[in-house]
Amino acid sequence: MTRPLRLELDRSAKTPLAEQIHRGIRAAIESGVLAPGARLPSWQDLAAQLGVARGTVRSAYEKLSSDQMIVAARATGTHVADRQSFPVRPDKAPDPGSFMEMYQELTAGPAIFQMGVPSQETFPAKLLARMRVRAVRAETSAPAIYPDPRGELDLRREIAAYLALARGFECAPSQIIVTSGFTGGLGLALRVLCLGPKKKVWMEDPGFPFTRHGLELAGLSIVPIAVDADGIDVDFGVKHAPDAALVVVTPGQQAPLGSTLSLARRSRLLEWATQNKAWVIEDDYLSELQLKGRATPALASLDRAGRVIHIGSFSKTISPALRLGFVVAPAALASRFAETAACLAPAPGPAVQLATADFMRDGHYLRHLRRTKRAYTAQGDALLKQLRTRSATVAIAGLAAVLRLPDGAPDLAIARDAASFGLAPTPLSLWYAPTASACPGLLLGIATSPLKKIEASCDRLLRIIDRLT
Repeated sequence: MTRPLRLELDRSAKTPLAEQIHRGIRAAIESGVLAPGARLPSWQDLAAQLGVARGTVRSAYEKLSSDQMIVAARATGTHVADRQSFPVRPDKAPDPGSFMEMYQELTAGPAIFQMGVPSQETFPAKLLARMRVRAVRAETSAPAIYPDPRGELDLRREIAAYLALARGFECAPSQIIVTSGFTGGLGLALRVLCLGPKKKVWMEDPGFPFTRHGLELAGLSIVPIAVDADGIDVDFGVKHAPDAALVVVTPGQQAPLGSTLSLARRSRLLEWATQNKAWVIEDDYLSELQLKGRATPALASLDRAGRVIHIGSFSKTISPALRLGFVVAPAALASRFAETAACLAPAPGPAVQLATADFMRDGHYLRHLRRTKRAYTAQGDALLKQLRTRSATVAIAGLAAVLRLPDGAPDLAIARDAASFGLAPTPLSLWYAPTASACPGLLLGIATSPLKKIEASCDRLLRIIDRLT
C-alpha cells in the first residue's frame, strides 16, 4: 500500500454497503493506491473499523476474490493479487527548482563525498542491531501506556552525563527533550519561542540551507551574518539588526566553513542576547567529532542568563537513520518545552531511545567516537593530499573538504554531473543566502570517502571540474 486506504460509506445511499466496500477497494487496486501484494485488514478488523457487520465485509471480500483482485490464505492473510495490469502509481517528482528537489538531491545516496552521512566502515552495525532487538522486546513487553513525551529517562540521563563530560556544561535530565534529529529540535524550539511573523533572526552566511528554509517556513525574517576565521560576526549583527529576536549559530565548527566561534565573540553574543532578551539556538551538529585537537566547550556552558537553547543530534556520530536528537532547554523554559512536546512533538518511539541509552551507558558511544575520529582523520589527510596536487584552494572544515572554485564556476552543474559517476559533492553556493554574493565551491564529505577509492574519485571529480570551468 503506497498511501492509506480510506473507504467512505454512504449509509443513506441505495447501494448496499457491501457493494460500496467492494467498489472502493477495487478502485484503490486499479488506481495503484493498493499495490500488488499489499496486505488488507481481515474482514473482522475492517468491519470493526467501518462500523458495519462482519458479514457485510466478508461478502465484499468474497466478491473481490471472485474477481481475482485479492487472494486470501489462513497463514498469510488477505493480499492484493499480483496483477501486472495494475501498476503501482508512481510518486510525483518534486517541482523543478523547488526546495524538495534540492533536498532530495542533497540527501540521495549513498555516494562518495556525500555530506552529513557517517562512514559505514566505522558503524557498529551488529552491536547496535543486538541492542535494538533487546530494546524492541523491552518495549513490546512493557505495559501499553503512553511513554514520556520528553523521551526515555534512561536516555536523557545518559545525554546529561555525556554533555557534562564532553561538552563542558551541566544540565538536569528534566531540561532535555529527545527529538527527531536536529530538525525536530529546531521545530520544537520555534514552537516554544512563538516569535511571531517577521521577527528578525540572525543566521550565519553561509549556513545550513535546511535550517534557513525552516526559519522561512516559520515566518521569520532572516538577516544573513557573514562568518570569518572567528565565526559569526557578532558586531555586524548588532549594528545592522540589533532588534533581532533569535540567533542560530554553529559555534563549535561553523557549518560549512569550519571556523570555531572565538571566546571574545561568544562573550559578546551572550552579552547582547541577555541585554536584548534575545534567544540563541546552538546547533552542536558535530558534537565531539573535531578531527584536530579537542572540541571547544559548548556555547551553553558559558550561558548564565538562560538564553541558549542547545540542540544536539546523533545523525553524524551514529546514523541519520535513527532520526534521533535532543534539545537542552534553559531551566526557565523546561516546563514549556515539556508541554509543547507532549501536545505537539513527542519524542520518537522508546525502542530506538533505549538502545541508544544502552550504547552510551556501556561505553560504546565514546569508544565509537574515538575510532571514528581516527578513521576520519586518515581519510581527510588522504583527501587533502590528492586535491592539493591540483588545487591549492582546499581545506578541511568539520567533516568536509572545502574545495574553492574560480568565480562564476557552475558548482551546481558540476555536482549534478558528478552524480552520474556515483559522486555526491555538495555545491557551496547553496549554503549562501539568496541575497548574498555566493562563492562557488564544493563540499566533499570525509566520512564517505573510503581510502581505497579516494584517488580515483578525486581524479574523476577534477576532470569534471576542468571540463565545466
